[in-house]
Amino acid sequence: MKENARSSLSGAAFWFLRRLYGLKGWQLENTAPPIKKFIIVGAPHTSNWDFVFFAGATRMLGIRPSFIGKHTLFKWPMTRFMYDMGGMPVDRAQPGGYVTSVVDAFAAADEMALVIAPEGSRTSNGEWRTGFYRIAVGARVPIVPAWVNHETLRGGLGEPIMPSGDYKTDLAKIAAFYRSKMPDCERFAVLEGVANE
Repeated sequence: MKENARSSLSGAAFWFLRRLYGLKGWQLENTAPPIKKFIIVGAPHTSNWDFVFFAGATRMLGIRPSFIGKHTLFKWPMTRFMYDMGGMPVDRAQPGGYVTSVVDAFAAADEMALVIAPEGSRTSNGEWRTGFYRIAVGARVPIVPAWVNHETLRGGLGEPIMPSGDYKTDLAKIAAFYRSKMPDCERFAVLEGVANE
């Protein structure tokens, strides 16, 4: 009975997020990639509305998104809810850190679309943390760049990019995609600069 209640709660949460997504008037470009395992990198991360957009957009595309969460967030009474929402508990104190844990989770899953905000915080200057790339290389899964423009209420997904192992070269491809979508975004200019250093 309690498990059903928690499952219903997660369903209601996704319904609410999709409702907000629709009420805001977001417009989505592109379709879901025809692959079963991949990492979605979302940028720029400038608003709390980002989560609403990505939750709504992924569901509209038929993608069941996953996200990384601190393992302590998965304790009762939130355990079932966190898992139902797509949460993946990681313990950063374990040997190998969270990267190893997530790579193992990819290996064990038949399907997984992991959403990561590589900027780390809304106050980022545009430089990205490299965890998303190390996970992609370790799990041998492609990176799908996702963008959101709060001024135009538009967003979407790019083509999957399979990591080559050369971080700067692959980052340049990712930066070029983002610059094509939002050429005036200063964060993406910074990202392009880091890729070309």
